[in-house]
Amino acid sequence: MNTQTPEAAKEALNQHLVEIIDWHFSPETGCPFWLEWVGKAGWDPRAEVKTFADLVARFPHFEDDWLRYEQPDRWVPKQYEGRAYSIFETGGTTGMPKQRIGWDDYKHDYESFSDTLDDLEFPKGENWLMMGPTGPRRLRLSIEHLANHRGGSCYFVDLDPRWVKKLISRGEYDQAKGYMEHVIDQALLIMKHRAVSALFTTPKLLEALSEKVSIPDAGIKGVFCGGTEMNPQNVRFLIEEVLEGEVAFKPVYGNTLMGLAHSKPLKAEDDYAITYYAPQPRAVTRVVDPENTVELVSYGAFGRVELTTLTRELFMPRFLERDEAMRCEGTEGYPWDGAGQVRPFGAQKKTIVEGVY
Repeated sequence: MNTQTPEAAKEALNQHLVEIIDWHFSPETGCPFWLEWVGKAGWDPRAEVKTFADLVARFPHFEDDWLRYEQPDRWVPKQYEGRAYSIFETGGTTGMPKQRIGWDDYKHDYESFSDTLDDLEFPKGENWLMMGPTGPRRLRLSIEHLANHRGGSCYFVDLDPRWVKKLISRGEYDQAKGYMEHVIDQALLIMKHRAVSALFTTPKLLEALSEKVSIPDAGIKGVFCGGTEMNPQNVRFLIEEVLEGEVAFKPVYGNTLMGLAHSKPLKAEDDYAITYYAPQPRAVTRVVDPENTVELVSYGAFGRVELTTLTRELFMPRFLERDEAMRCEGTEGYPWDGAGQVRPFGAQKKTIVEGVY
């Protein structure tokens, strides 16, 4: 567990930031995109960015279209040239998806996550089942690596969230329901014939699965659940009814661009409210004022989630996520700001199609 003080965590972030800035903006190590960007910007981040506050003040928001329309080779750091990369996608329900290339970041992210898991709840040496989006997404390799890292293997049931969202947006609810049943039937078949003790899925699929089988009776000891909008009522229902109070529930907030944000332990006395903490110093989330994104909102207030990714594989400053959240204070193990009650940006003002998430 991280035992840093807030001051030490801030210093560690600034030190890491300087190293990453130097890596991405040095001709010996940087990628073509950022080296050309700095040539046009007229200022050198290596000289002017020494703290995270400097980054916020000096860098504009990272643009979606850079990942949609720049060719993948434009993001290859000089030191990685000649090394084959994986291509991961996010989004893409309409139009060109965002693409991120990568090598080992996902392994580091999920090995760190593994360190937070209880061996009784997610036993080492036992097998996993992933029921969720695979295909071009980083998640598929990540969950398999997590299972392998813990000494097990992983079975997969694929899900195409782009297709589900299109069906729902067109009002074809029977088709969407039929597709979900198709996914659930495949999972049930695996669980019937193979020994599985850990499950990754989304909240809606988890609920649908529980309507067909008792999850604890099926041998599942721990559920790792991804999906942004899980309010306290949803969480209580999943823990007490869906998992029958017998299966560990580990919610996470992550994506192809960030990696994996961890949640603080869920407690009934906190009304099962989820708060996520980014994996600093490799990624930083801020909950910002949508009208003035340099400024943070007050603790307890909602704002838009802004993500900065700081690894040698990807430098992505101040990307505005499609989510909003409540700004929360740091907690034990995570002495930096957290994001609570994450939901799609603008969810209180308009209808959001979330599909099976």
